[in-house]
Amino acid sequence: MASKKNQLPDVNLSEQGGVRYLHFGTPWVQGSMEIARPFDLDLEYAQRMMGWLLLIDPLTVEHLKSLHSMHLGLGAASLTKFCYKKLHMKTTTIELNPKVIAACRLWFKLPNDSDRLSVILGDAGEVAAHSHWAGQIDALHVDLYDEEAAAPVIEGVDFYTGCRNLLTDKGVMAVNLFGRSVKFDQSYEKIEKAFGSSNVCAFKPTKEGNTIVLAIKQGSIPDREILRARAEVIEELWYLPALKWIKVLDL
Repeated sequence: MASKKNQLPDVNLSEQGGVRYLHFGTPWVQGSMEIARPFDLDLEYAQRMMGWLLLIDPLTVEHLKSLHSMHLGLGAASLTKFCYKKLHMKTTTIELNPKVIAACRLWFKLPNDSDRLSVILGDAGEVAAHSHWAGQIDALHVDLYDEEAAAPVIEGVDFYTGCRNLLTDKGVMAVNLFGRSVKFDQSYEKIEKAFGSSNVCAFKPTKEGNTIVLAIKQGSIPDREILRARAEVIEELWYLPALKWIKVLDL
């Protein structure tokens, strides 16, 4: 997702080994899709972005159907599709670049809008700062990168405070931190200042260097015994490597 509306990058594709990749005019991968399984999560970091499931109580199919997920940044639509098709959640995605939306609809199996799915052309920073969605989002995904993928294009205490304000009282957030210019400790501290230090945790980096940070609006992070029990449910229902997540989660 570009940081300036008048400097939106071009969108292009590549394919290798049955996987289709999205690029913003550079070699950096902005998302992917296994062509034979278009609604699964291909990249490890995308799977870990679902780590917020560990923080949901009760973790049941019926409960998730009653929840609302929001995605700041569409990428290759992997997270949007997973929440909509696999978790059956009401799903809203904010994307600044119309070319990304068009590419996802044409090449990445993004469904058309419906009563449960809305892909909105808009600015993530403006959405986080506005009261329109305040208190309505149960699961928020923040994955905001431009064509250089050097660091998140939007962050800061004010931005993350706005993200917190979007959440319901039991809402959770997952943030992807990545890039050669990202300063993880500083970014993590900004999230802590917005959410409170006891409300934030992170996975160790993936082999590609993505660090996923999880934050909850209220309460505290459950202990490992509870997390492990929920991980077993996640693996059984959605075939995600959640027990591995527990091993790489820094609490």
